Amino acid sequence: MSTWQIRGKEKKEKETTNNNQRRRISGRNNKIFTTNNTRIFQMSIWNRVIFFVAFLFLVGRLNASIGDSNPLYRSCLEQCEATGCIGDRCFQDCLSSDIGSNNGSESVQKPFYMQFIQWDCQSECRYHCMLERERDNEMLGLGPVKYHGKWPFRRVLWIQEPMSVVFSVCNLAMHYLGWISFCSLLYTKLPLRPKDRKPYYEYSLLWHAYAILAMNSWFWSAVFHMRDLDLTEKLDYSSFVALLGFGLIVAILRTFSVRDEASRVMVAAPLIAFLTTHILYLNFYKLDYGLNMKVCLSMGVAQLLLWAIWGGLSRHPSRGKLLTVVVGTSLAMLLEIYDFPPYKGYIDAHALWHATTIPLTYLWWSFIKDDAQFRTSNLTKKVK
Repeated sequence: MSTWQIRGKEKKEKETTNNNQRRRISGRNNKIFTTNNTRIFQMSIWNRVIFFVAFLFLVGRLNASIGDSNPLYRSCLEQCEATGCIGDRCFQDCLSSDIGSNNGSESVQKPFYMQFIQWDCQSECRYHCMLERERDNEMLGLGPVKYHGKWPFRRVLWIQEPMSVVFSVCNLAMHYLGWISFCSLLYTKLPLRPKDRKPYYEYSLLWHAYAILAMNSWFWSAVFHMRDLDLTEKLDYSSFVALLGFGLIVAILRTFSVRDEASRVMVAAPLIAFLTTHILYLNFYKLDYGLNMKVCLSMGVAQLLLWAIWGGLSRHPSRGKLLTVVVGTSLAMLLEIYDFPPYKGYIDAHALWHATTIPLTYLWWSFIKDDAQFRTSNLTKKVK
């Protein structure tokens, strides 16, 4: 092989090697560029997602307090808290606090019930500034908006939500009357066991406890709607959770016909432990509205399903009343989901929900009494 042929061959090999190196470097650069582009694209997606979630959160917050974020409302509130007056109207609570701060012991002593419900200068200013803004909105053809997360209600005397209070008291009365008639039926009209003079009905003690929890729940509901305070809110929520939880226990024991005491304890113990933990969490750690709504909704739906299935499958003579209560309660729960402002400042969706439960409570206790008669009749036949 000649010298020029050898040199030509070496030159070709060098060119091939250089081309391969360029391709490798180019491939690495392309890979790095593609990886960086992918990372940048992924980061941009996450940034957009985070921004969108934050935007929705801020919008939700703004919608929840659109009234109290209004500059006119804020200026009214600042003026009222500084002077104790809105226009020509002045408030005793603001003036008495000013007198007390300037002259020591010359503050005006309010009645005990006014001290208990805590209508102070700030709450009076918030309420009357809210009314001023709502009058302006009405003149402009605008609808009501929420202030500090709540709809604008008109007070009657010192009662914050008068119609909800009235309906809560009516529900309490219906439970009381239903319980009294249930006790009268058990101990005066139905036969008692000859040995211990106790009712034949195996679930009587459970319904006694249920009645006490129901009356307690509606009592604190009335108090909470009279005056929305941190203490009254926690008592209302805790009482309602206890009622729903015990109602679920009763539903399980009755629909599955659990009569043995040991079996009842095994069913009730974990549920009571859960309810106690949840109530302590709400009162002493965090009043989590979202979590509490999920817990209450789960317990409510569970017992409605149990009663509905049992009522549909059993041959109970009063299953019609039971199914009416189940369907009516299910429809009434929609009022809690569909929130609308109070009509004329008095009746909102929550107040209507309280109103619908009044006739349902009457039917519910009517079913309980029928169930006591049905079970007592069956047991006395077996004894004979």
